[in-house]
Amino acid sequence: MIIYCSLPIRGDKAYKEYYNLIIEHITSTGHTALSELNANFKPAIPLTDSEIFTRDTKWLEKSNLVVAEVSGASTGVGFEIAYALFHRKIPVLALANAEAANSVSAMITGCNSQLLTIKWYEDPDDLKKAISEFLRNNSK
Repeated sequence: MIIYCSLPIRGDKAYKEYYNLIIEHITSTGHTALSELNANFKPAIPLTDSEIFTRDTKWLEKSNLVVAEVSGASTGVGFEIAYALFHRKIPVLALANAEAANSVSAMITGCNSQLLTIKWYEDPDDLKKAISEFLRNNSK
C-alpha cells in the first residue's frame, strides 16, 4: 500500500524524532511511505509553496492511507487530514504523544469520522504498535 506520512514542517516540530520512526516502520512492513523529508529532516528537493501543494495533493490522491504525527500544531497537517478524510475518504491514523495531550487540536480530537483513528503513544514501541494495528485493520 501507499501511505502518505504527515507532520509539521513549518509548525511545531517538537516530535519530529518520531516522524523518522513512522517512516522506517511503515517501510519495514513492506509498504511505501510518501514523505517530503529525508533522514536529516530536510526537504529532498527545494520547492515553492505552490509546488509543495501540487506535489502533496497528488501524493494524497494516490495514497491508500494517511499516517500523521499530530502532537505539534500544524495547519498543513490539519489540511492534509481533512483532505484525506473528506475529499478522498481514506483512513487516517493520527498519532499523538501522551505528553502533548493538551496541545492536540480539538479539530482532530473532536472529529467523529469513522475513517479517523487517534492513538496516543508514550514511546517508540507504542508508536510502532499503533501503526502495525492500523495497517492490519486497513489492509485490502
